[in-house]
Amino acid sequence: MHHVVFVAPFAADATLRFTRAAAELEGVRLGLVTQEPLERFPEDIQRKLAGYRRVHDAMDVDELVKAVEGLRESWGVKPARVIGVLEQLQTPLARVRELLSIRGMDTHESQNFRDKSRMKDVLRAAGLPCAQHKLCASAGDATRFAAVVGYPLVVKPPAGAGARNTFRVDGPEQLEGYLRSAPPSEAAPVLLEEFITGEEFSFDTVTLHGQHLLHSINIYLPAPLVVIQNPWIQWCVITPRRIDEPRFAPIFDIGPKALAALGMFTGVTHMEWFLRPDGRIAISEVAARPPGAQFSTLISYAHGFDLYSAWARLLVFEQFERPERQYACGAAYLRGQGEGKIVALHGLEECQREIGGLVVEAKLPKLGAAPSSSYEGDGYVIVRHRETEVVQAALQRIVNTVRVQLGS
Repeated sequence: MHHVVFVAPFAADATLRFTRAAAELEGVRLGLVTQEPLERFPEDIQRKLAGYRRVHDAMDVDELVKAVEGLRESWGVKPARVIGVLEQLQTPLARVRELLSIRGMDTHESQNFRDKSRMKDVLRAAGLPCAQHKLCASAGDATRFAAVVGYPLVVKPPAGAGARNTFRVDGPEQLEGYLRSAPPSEAAPVLLEEFITGEEFSFDTVTLHGQHLLHSINIYLPAPLVVIQNPWIQWCVITPRRIDEPRFAPIFDIGPKALAALGMFTGVTHMEWFLRPDGRIAISEVAARPPGAQFSTLISYAHGFDLYSAWARLLVFEQFERPERQYACGAAYLRGQGEGKIVALHGLEECQREIGGLVVEAKLPKLGAAPSSSYEGDGYVIVRHRETEVVQAALQRIVNTVRVQLGS
């Protein structure tokens, strides 16, 4: 019997899928550590738990150690694993493992993925392509970097996730305005990167004992930063059925080398990368956790298996059975346009008549809810077909037809 601790700060939809997958593993007794009251978790998960500890701050190492030790005392045995899916959790979890001598990724490796400046230093030292960057502890550092690299630039926190708090600056005045509003310091530096033009993709991988056993590519339409800057855009992601196109060949060489350089031994990773107009590629970021934004669901539908359960089995038992890619899939993310709360959804019936047979999963925006500020929007529709072109046409039809109306 494996005793496993799952740290889930909040009962978010994506986190619940991974929590449920871990709770349903045969031969596992699962303990839950969270900031939420237990009743926030669905009853089917509650019934399968072998322990629960509530903490004030799930990112605090001391609180996590106390919670894990409390579960150990109640079980009478040390947990075999301490796991979680949020990117912000990976370094605290690594430190807990070190302090309690529990198998899994250590702090050095987790920081290679979590600290985006350090990540690019490691990649460049390994001769792997990534954006020019500078971790700036002062306004002077930032302006000097801008003078060398030129504009536009990307400004982001060193430990960001999912394009949050990431901005494009197009000239000196805009950069100076940003630096005045959030002055960088030694304690709170800011990361500046060259703005890369080209197509953006993900490279999502399952690694077991240093062997990269599953690769998946997603196509971004358009890049997330473009979506953030243009609230009217409803983002799409395509998981093509065939990923042996010549344009993808460089990432199949460089991607695994990057994971090895960063120290990935066993886990699921999410990499974002660019294909420049001249055919060169550049790695943007790599995360040592499963992909978000329904990417794990897309990978599951494309391969006809459950990546959520596969992730849990991989981390707990260090086992993975490689599936075959069978379908193309895609997600259209529905975003509210205008101001106010969500008051109406338009175009759903028309889309249902035309492409309803392709839809395999959907989460519709809730009437009366405040709109999300994320590029993932207020809901999504996932479609699947054996032909990538059919999926792409269906996604285009959704974003051209469905409108989320905001108002008072």
